[in-house]
Amino acid sequence: MENVKKISTSALARKTGLSNKEAFALLAGYSWIVRQDEGWVLTEQGKEMGAEYINHPKYGKYIAWPETITDKLGFDDEEGEAAEQNIQSGKILSATVIGGRLNISAQRINHIFSEMGWIEKGLKGWKLTEQGTKAGGIQKEHPKTGIPYVSWPESIMENKSFKEVVRELEEGSKAEPDTPEGSTQNTGDSGFRGKYKAELRTTDGHYVRSKAEMLIDNWLYMAEIVHAYERKLPVEEELYCDFYIPSGKVYIEYWGYENDPKYLARKEKKKEIYAKYGFKLIELDDKDIQNLDDILPRMLLKHGVESF
Repeated sequence: MENVKKISTSALARKTGLSNKEAFALLAGYSWIVRQDEGWVLTEQGKEMGAEYINHPKYGKYIAWPETITDKLGFDDEEGEAAEQNIQSGKILSATVIGGRLNISAQRINHIFSEMGWIEKGLKGWKLTEQGTKAGGIQKEHPKTGIPYVSWPESIMENKSFKEVVRELEEGSKAEPDTPEGSTQNTGDSGFRGKYKAELRTTDGHYVRSKAEMLIDNWLYMAEIVHAYERKLPVEEELYCDFYIPSGKVYIEYWGYENDPKYLARKEKKKEIYAKYGFKLIELDDKDIQNLDDILPRMLLKHGVESF
């Protein structure tokens, strides 16, 4: 064990995609640690697994674990010979394995899947959504603690939407995806966004394309609601929302130019895509813009986002 890197329980939690509380509960479930007074104490079983106490000059005394301890935590446990063969062959991947391949923590991988609407945070662990099921996710439960988690097929590594979100979030790329002319993937977003320049500066520094969008952005800012402007949706189609609120995974669209046939066609196509993926959508028009203080809090609350 001397040559194996040691990590704290907090680092172990990040590596496995758990919260600190869940990680301690998991380790206690294996009887590697026990609760004593206000802290955690190593058991003999924990010491046998290679854990030890470390005295840090800044952080004090804490328990450190061999980095390889993740191999013994059971997040890929399956019942049945066929399932075991799938795991051994790499056909079923945990967030930890996916993160290892991409050099990203398991916690970050789960946040990406959550951003895409494929999983959602439960009281403990992660739960598969309908969209995650369509993407091939498999809901599982840890045999020791009952903490739910999700595993994925090998094919997820080549999923276009997943790869694009990873690229955008981890590399900060602003590039738009190439969409062949005439492709059914094209919703008309590029043409619209190219025609109407984002030249109006909002209070929080975003540049938007209309006075109505500026009023919406300023309202969200003053309500202290974290939001993104023109966030690309985590789907294969080329689609950008007007606003995205990550805390509730809510999208906001402001519909204007209602007498323009091309705009109306684009609007209907976008609404179809929102419905197709089951995304939470708030739709605003000119009448709503005049009453944002009344309209938006009520609409947001329906999706679990509080304001004021």
